This record gives sequence, C-alpha cells and structure tokens, in this order.
Amino acid sequence: MKKIAVISAILEDPSVCQKEFNEVVATFRGNVRGRMGIPFEEGVSVVSITVVGKLDDINSLTGKLGNIQGVTVKTAISKMEI
Repeated sequence: MKKIAVISAILEDPSVCQKEFNEVVATFRGNVRGRMGIPFEEGVSVVSITVVGKLDDINSLTGKLGNIQGVTVKTAISKMEI
C-alpha cells in the first residue's frame, strides 16, 4: 500500500548542494506530486516535497537527501494508506 508524505528540507548552502539535491529528487519523480522551494537572502533554501509511494520509497528518498552535505531533512508520513 502507498502513503502520502511531506519531506521538508533545509539547504544550508544551496550553491553547493542544490545540484545533487535536485538529481536525487529527479530519480524519484514518479513519486513526487508537488514541490515548493523558498530561497532566503541569508543563503538558505527551504524545500517542501509532497510524495506518494511505498514506505520503503519514501524512506529511501529521505535517507538519500539527508546524506547530502548541508541538507537537513524531516519527513511526515500519513497514517492512512491509499
């Protein structure tokens, strides 16, 4: 069964980590339903990604994003299965 999740990420220095971040997200494009990014003048970006998928896929994406230098990630996963 699939679940809905929101992955929140803070990119502390987007000029360094944004390319790798985008490449990882692109590999999960079949799961991504929406994405919003907000750049801050202080040199930080906040990204929110809404995904639908199996728990393993959601956790895999979260883990890969969290392993990128300069990226902090938290994920909220629905209790309901769809």
